[in-house]
Order: sequence, then structure tokens, then C-alpha cells
Amino acid sequence: METQTKKIKEIDLEKPILIEGLPGVGHIGKLATEHLIDELGAEKYAEIYSPHLPPQVLIDEDNKTNLVRIELYYVEHENNNFIFVVGDHQSTDNVGHFEIVKEILETVEENDVERIFTIGGFATGEMVDSPEIYGAVNDVSLIDELKEVDVEFDEEKPEGGIVGASGLLLGLSERKGIKAACLMGETSGYIVDPVSAQLILRKLSKLLEFEIDLQELEDRAEEIEDLAQKIKQKKQAQQQGQAPQPSGEDLRYIG
Repeated sequence: METQTKKIKEIDLEKPILIEGLPGVGHIGKLATEHLIDELGAEKYAEIYSPHLPPQVLIDEDNKTNLVRIELYYVEHENNNFIFVVGDHQSTDNVGHFEIVKEILETVEENDVERIFTIGGFATGEMVDSPEIYGAVNDVSLIDELKEVDVEFDEEKPEGGIVGASGLLLGLSERKGIKAACLMGETSGYIVDPVSAQLILRKLSKLLEFEIDLQELEDRAEEIEDLAQKIKQKKQAQQQGQAPQPSGEDLRYIG
């Protein structure tokens, strides 16, 4: 099996904008992009299969198995047309990252994608009360545009660059003459983070002129805030040599 695209339907969009949200740090990109798909009513039009994705099937609500894949959705909006890239996994190896991103770009090139925005997380290693949103671009002409919606640029962040599809899409699209930017939300890196996902969507909605209801993410953000406070209290108690008070909740994971 080779990395390949299965078309569900043919689409014809005028200069669409690609938004990528594959799983990563804090699942920020996945949360944000899947929320956009639901709220804007996007429709799936293609699936990408690859031997570089995990060797497993996922089981849906009907107990039907589905091979792990990357999915592409589209929507025609009054101000901009969009293509969204989502999935439950990224490649398990370096070669696969390149192959899958190359396949994504070749698939969306058929519709003359005008710009690309990738969404990811910037791990701080600690709980963040007021996360910043940092940017990186493959064309400096995008910087002023992103600064207008309060995206921060810091030459020292992120250290080590951007790993995975969110970074490779910038690098490989530059070779094709497509302007691209990555928006990275600060996050602890320990838990799923709807707070940064919500902040990034607010900035994209201003930048790309769409309205979106963020109530679902706001509700999840409140739950995360409660969890973060419990984690902080537990950590402080441990640092002070106190036995943490049992809360009846498992704080190791949130999905």
C-alpha cells in the first residue's frame, strides 16, 4: 500500500484557504479545526490513507471499523472558501510525514489553494493562566497581517522549530509559492487544551472574516480551568511536603 488519496466527491472552489489541524501538543489544532468543520457545516470530500499512519482501525458508534486516515473537508463561505485537514493521527515516522504532507498539497493544489494556516501547540511544561498565541510564517509579508490580530512573534519561540505536518506544510508549500502561517497556542503539554484552541479561532475569525459560535469550546475551557487549579494545588501541596487531599477525580488524563 502506498500513500494515496481517495476522492469522495470532486469539488471546484475559487482560491480556498487551507486550515490544518492534525493531532499535536494539547490537541489544539485538532480541537480548533474540528470545531470549525462542525460550526461552518463543512463536508468531507477526500480521505488520505498511508502505511505510515498507525497500523490500526478505529471503531465508530455503530461498532464498524475504519482504517486510520487523514480527512479533507470543504465549505464555500460568503467571504472565503475553506479546505480543512483533520485526522486522529499523524505519521509514525519521518518519511511518512513528508509523504503525507506532499499528498495533502498535491490534493489541494487541484483547487489552487491561496493560503495555508496550520494550528498547533507550544508546550511550556507548566500550566498557563493567560496563554499567548505565537506565529511562524514562510513569507514575511504575512507577519504584519497576523500582528493586527495580536499574534506574537518571538525569534526564540518555539525552540527547535515546528515538528510534524504543521511545520512541514509551511516548508513544502513555500517551494510551491503558497504563503503559509502556523499559529501556536501556549499550553502545558500535559492535557487537551480548548483554551488555546478557542483563542486561535478568535484570531482566525477576525483575520479570515467568519463568525463562529465558540460556546462549546468555552464550556470545555471552564472544565480545563477547574482541572488546572486542582493540578496546581496538588503540585503546591507536594512541594510543601503536604499530602494532597483526595478529590475523587483522576487528574492524569482528560480527553
